[in-house]
Amino acid sequence: MPSPIGHALAGVAAAWTADLVPGRRAWRAAPAASSLYERAGGGLTLACAALAVAPDLDLLFGGHRTVTHSIGALIFVALFAAAMAANAGLPIARVALMCAAAYGSHLLLDWLGADARPPFGIQALWPFDRGWYISSLAVFRKTVRFLFPPDVVVRENAWTIAREIAILGPIVAALWRVRVKALARLAAQASRRHHPPQ
Repeated sequence: MPSPIGHALAGVAAAWTADLVPGRRAWRAAPAASSLYERAGGGLTLACAALAVAPDLDLLFGGHRTVTHSIGALIFVALFAAAMAANAGLPIARVALMCAAAYGSHLLLDWLGADARPPFGIQALWPFDRGWYISSLAVFRKTVRFLFPPDVVVRENAWTIAREIAILGPIVAALWRVRVKALARLAAQASRRHHPPQ
């Protein structure tokens, strides 16, 4: 299964893609003079990166790739994000979509990942189905946690991370360019509305 770095990159890409959906985005406007953090989406983007890594917290409790790697968990995340957005006065559907997309990216990467331990794959359709699902394409290498000497673990995981960056890095970079241009346009439009020409 992919590394936390790959999952975080995919989560940011999924959140930024969801944020491009037309609708109320003026609250996200970031002029070119804004900090890199603000243009990247601030705390919401960081939360989405964390959500993309979060399903693997089940490693701490056993039962890896079961409930946290499922549509049931994805629905919970979307509802929780919607409730948090409503409480904060943010656009509910947009925030829920961004958070759900980030979380769902973890499921997608694991489904497309190599898996060396049976049962293979993830319980993607829990609670509706307890079957295990994995793609026949092993797009992402597995991370190594056990059974090897430390130098082998480091080398194998370095190759895994390098492949993830090679696949996901250009996608994140392209989305960054689109995002920066879109947010700059939003900032300019908002500025024109607040300061009409005289």
